[in-house]
Amino acid sequence: MRWDDPRLRVVAVAGVSFRPGAVADASFDPGVRLALVPEPHNEHDANAIGVWNEERTLQAGYVPREIAAELSGSELAVSLWRFGAEGLRVLLVPPGSWVGRPRR
Repeated sequence: MRWDDPRLRVVAVAGVSFRPGAVADASFDPGVRLALVPEPHNEHDANAIGVWNEERTLQAGYVPREIAAELSGSELAVSLWRFGAEGLRVLLVPPGSWVGRPRR
């Protein structure tokens, strides 16, 4: 996949400020895979997709509304960077894509 492929997206997770303790958890460290969980019965947005840690025990927030409507929820999500308790950026790529882990 090339960097200019429109299916590759870097998004700011919405609603992170409501879950500062979750986002501070190591399960959202850069390079960690995350789970995308569609919420078709969400009362505010039937296209809502939650962003959870890989174990689905902590929710960071949601894929932004305007992007979630274009996704299936089966995409691969990887934490890219986090700033304080207020921000989390994730990489979204099509299902079946390979994303390596950063060297430490």
